[in-house]
Amino acid sequence: MNNKQLDSIIDKYHDQPGGLIGLLEETQGLLGYLPEYVLRAISEKTGRPLADVYGVATFYRAFSLKPRGRHLALICLGTACHVRGAPRIVEEFEKHLGVKAGETTKDKEFTVETVNCLGACALGPTVVVDGRYYSHVSRRKVREIIAQTKRGQETGDPAADRRLVPMEASCPACGQSLMDGKHPTEGRPSISLEFLSDGGGGRLHLSSLYGSPVAEWEPAPPPSSPVSAVVLCCPHCGKEFESRSLCAECGADMALLRIHGGFHLEICTVPACRGRLLSLIPTPAEKRT
Repeated sequence: MNNKQLDSIIDKYHDQPGGLIGLLEETQGLLGYLPEYVLRAISEKTGRPLADVYGVATFYRAFSLKPRGRHLALICLGTACHVRGAPRIVEEFEKHLGVKAGETTKDKEFTVETVNCLGACALGPTVVVDGRYYSHVSRRKVREIIAQTKRGQETGDPAADRRLVPMEASCPACGQSLMDGKHPTEGRPSISLEFLSDGGGGRLHLSSLYGSPVAEWEPAPPPSSPVSAVVLCCPHCGKEFESRSLCAECGADMALLRIHGGFHLEICTVPACRGRLLSLIPTPAEKRT
């Protein structure tokens, strides 16, 4: 990466809320990882303390300070996936690729890593390869996933192929739908919420395709800090969504929504974070009925 490329990326994200995260994501997308010289250059060019840049780069699991393979396989070892046989899935990847979890193959094609949660408890064991989610993975399916990744083969709609499931969300308090057909994202109605922040409030439109990072804020929250949370509310009853857990990515409160089919979805309340959790555990409102 040359200075001109880095300057272009910095200019793109300079005025955006949580722009440092987007800057690091695009930089890593070009290099495959975030080397020290790049972090120092970002610090110097943006005027941010190196400790802040390094802190964000090491805080979020999506970033890596060392080279990874061309393909990254993430295997969830969270409780729900673990009890459904995830350790055996790890063993299968290790056997077929000839590396241990945390290592990269000699040909630099695959890196295998384990994570504590991929945010898809309802569909475990879950594996994510190059951003594409695979649900209910069995040992037999591992060979197929590796072969398909090597071929680069995807069928059907390219956008939908990378996602887990389409979702229909509603408010746990009043039960009204949160789907907004007047503001679609990725060809489907968005999940529309209200947000409140120190700088005012507005609307958040989330993609209803689980696994998609698309989130549109109207207006954008003030760029005070990459870890500043907002309050998420129902646009119908105005009630703040309950928080039952903390984000595995950044530690902020997660807002709880009801998903059609008995699921619930938790969304991180930090605009710069993409932490989400999809689970079969009943929402509090469902427990009372």
